[in-house]
Amino acid sequence: MSLLSAATWGGSDFAGGCGARRSSTLLVTASGQIVSLAALLVLCFLLRLALPGTSYLIYAGIGGFEGALALAAFYRALSMGAMGLTAALTGLMTALIPVIFELIHAGWPGPVTVVGLIIGLAAIWLISHSPATEGAGTSRRALLLGASAGIGFGAQLILFRAAAAGGVLWGLTAGRVAGVVAILLVVAMAPPKGPWRGFWIAGIVSGSLDTVGNLFYMMASQLGRLDVAAVICSLYPAGTILLAGILLRERPTKRQVAGMGLALAAVALLSV
Repeated sequence: MSLLSAATWGGSDFAGGCGARRSSTLLVTASGQIVSLAALLVLCFLLRLALPGTSYLIYAGIGGFEGALALAAFYRALSMGAMGLTAALTGLMTALIPVIFELIHAGWPGPVTVVGLIIGLAAIWLISHSPATEGAGTSRRALLLGASAGIGFGAQLILFRAAAAGGVLWGLTAGRVAGVVAILLVVAMAPPKGPWRGFWIAGIVSGSLDTVGNLFYMMASQLGRLDVAAVICSLYPAGTILLAGILLRERPTKRQVAGMGLALAAVALLSV
């Protein structure tokens, strides 16, 4: 489930990235969230799923809202330069926050799992970090925003895991409702300067894959330890890089290839 989540999240980022080359990233994100929310609402009502308890909906709502704000902060950090280092820091914090939470909440796992977690975190850093995109320098503000975004993403993983205990589909829907509200607030406060067209297809594909990835993650988080699910799911940049290599002929760096090798080792260890 975690690997499926990583694969679909990687595909979502690839579709969103392709759409962002022609239109605003925020518009691509907003359109994807709105369309996926409509699909989730229809599905919940068709299946006549009972609403979960209020606390589960609150967990999902908080996770969806702060996760959307973290996404806006991440995009802002990337726009300020030092993209390679910022993305790597964000990815590492995204996985590290759930790991720390689970160690405090559930205690230490076995030694093999500990080694797998460490290797997995190293793989996330190597895969996400591309020195070629860093530019001339590293902005302290960009790194601070990137770290804050990673903390927000990591907190979202924790909150979505809590929400999933009350029902995965309604948890996804409540999170998406809050996410749509947050991203629309961001768009209203800082309207994109690019053309307001050509973003719907990329947005729908990206939003749909992101929703499916969230579904797989929520299911994975209910089947085992949160830290294991979070680390494996956070390997999703590998999927984006592979798709870019296959479809756009963009070659990964040696560092990223090494990171993918470490990722395979980490998944093997975490599966024991």
